[in-house]
Amino acid sequence: MPTREAPLITAPMLVTVVLLASTPLWLKQVGLYQYLALEVMVWMLFALGHNLLLGQAGLPSFGHGAYFGIGAYAFGLLQSRAGSGLWLALAGAVIAAALFGAAVAAFISHRRGIYYALLTIAFGQVAWFVAVKWHSLTGGEDGLLNIKRPLLELGFASVPLASNEALFYFALVVFALCVVALWRLVHSPFGRVLRAIKQNEMRAAFVGHPVWLYKWLAFVISAGIAGLAGGLFALAQQSAYPNVMSLHQSGFVVMMVLIGGGLVSFWGPVIGALVFILARDLLGAYTETWLLWYGLVFVGMVLFQPDGVAGLWQSLRARLARRASAAPAATPEVA
Repeated sequence: MPTREAPLITAPMLVTVVLLASTPLWLKQVGLYQYLALEVMVWMLFALGHNLLLGQAGLPSFGHGAYFGIGAYAFGLLQSRAGSGLWLALAGAVIAAALFGAAVAAFISHRRGIYYALLTIAFGQVAWFVAVKWHSLTGGEDGLLNIKRPLLELGFASVPLASNEALFYFALVVFALCVVALWRLVHSPFGRVLRAIKQNEMRAAFVGHPVWLYKWLAFVISAGIAGLAGGLFALAQQSAYPNVMSLHQSGFVVMMVLIGGGLVSFWGPVIGALVFILARDLLGAYTETWLLWYGLVFVGMVLFQPDGVAGLWQSLRARLARRASAAPAATPEVA
């Protein structure tokens, strides 16, 4: 059935970008630091890309840190060894992650459920093992260090990105463009087919959709976005190391998507990434076992509110709307 086209810019989109853009004005006043906002934004982008698979298509990828790490390594290698500029290095990060994702997706897109999930773990661990053992290329367990932040070449001007604040605003523009692109993709016919595959893959195939191709494309796009996030991460950290490709790092992004409510809302991964990074820094300031407490919160959320924070908000809104509609309308008294 035809559906009304989603707007290009939405209120949550504007609120997210404005709040992020304002962080240099108030972040230090509340005892935090500017790099935290940059890191939160990188993980938001990573989680949004992962949610294209998990939330929109219902495809569980538990090895997605591999594509994040491939993007980071590709950026570092192009910048440090090939002398590439910012744009070429970021493009290389996206292409490298997307190409590896395309190869993996070609092997796993005919699978479903637990078999699909286990294959994503297997390929993710292969990438992590290669990063650890290929010392001449990746630096082994030490990773790539001293990655420089190249100038932002705009044609009419060159902008240095040495400060975290300058890099933050560059990453914010990239983040905003990616959010708009993902929003349009999710609300396009392509996105509607992905949701049909999530609901019933066999029925989607019976009505004529090339399910394998859609699953393959979703994986490639998601891997490319993860590679872009990894390139920005390497630019921010000025290093790339295999730890970001490990299984537990891949699990973090899944936790972000689920606790934020990515299964029911486009904005769930944004909420989940914010909650995770703040929990890591704020709880980590009081206890080294912060992940234990975060894990307990995650377990409680999955048991009692499986739709996450976004689902809880939607439930509260629906409940308030029902109460408002059920309230008897006030009638004027008759004299």
